[in-house]
Amino acid sequence: MHPIIFKEVLSVTMILFAIIDILGAIPVIIELRQRAGHIESEKASVAVLILMVVFLFAGNGLLNIIGLDVSSFAIAGSLVIFIIAMEMVLGAKFFKEEMPETISIVPLAFPLIAGAGTMTTLLSLKSQYQTQDILVGIVLNTIFVYLVLKNVKWLEKLFGKTGINILRKAFGVILLAIAIKLFRSNTHL
Repeated sequence: MHPIIFKEVLSVTMILFAIIDILGAIPVIIELRQRAGHIESEKASVAVLILMVVFLFAGNGLLNIIGLDVSSFAIAGSLVIFIIAMEMVLGAKFFKEEMPETISIVPLAFPLIAGAGTMTTLLSLKSQYQTQDILVGIVLNTIFVYLVLKNVKWLEKLFGKTGINILRKAFGVILLAIAIKLFRSNTHL
């Protein structure tokens, strides 16, 4: 087993932080909480952790079973990330779903927090970083997700409407760049 490398953990954590974009998702989380009335922070965070760890280890196998390669999944993920980023930057809604009675797992944990973009990123990270460094990055991001979900009312007051909109736009631009990089690195044109 290789030692945990701080620089790699930091890189993985920041990449996952940008793609999960829990801060940029605060406006969406606030909206979901208002519609559903309550978010089970612990349940959502555990679901996020399990989804990411399972996909880290079984993602390639799952893709092979359904006949997909990592590049195809990554390109599809990059398009989803691109659309989500465009929603954030432009303030438009492309994804319209009915609101289920409980939102802690669906749509909060999946696909909002640990969606196709996160899963694609995990597969990409696996080819560049050591597994234990990715696991530490996953755990650190899950802790941050939990803290945000637990304190969403306080964050709503702290940032205010303008602050939340600025965060959403800033992280939207970062996500656009990640989507384009992911698309370019997986197409062989």
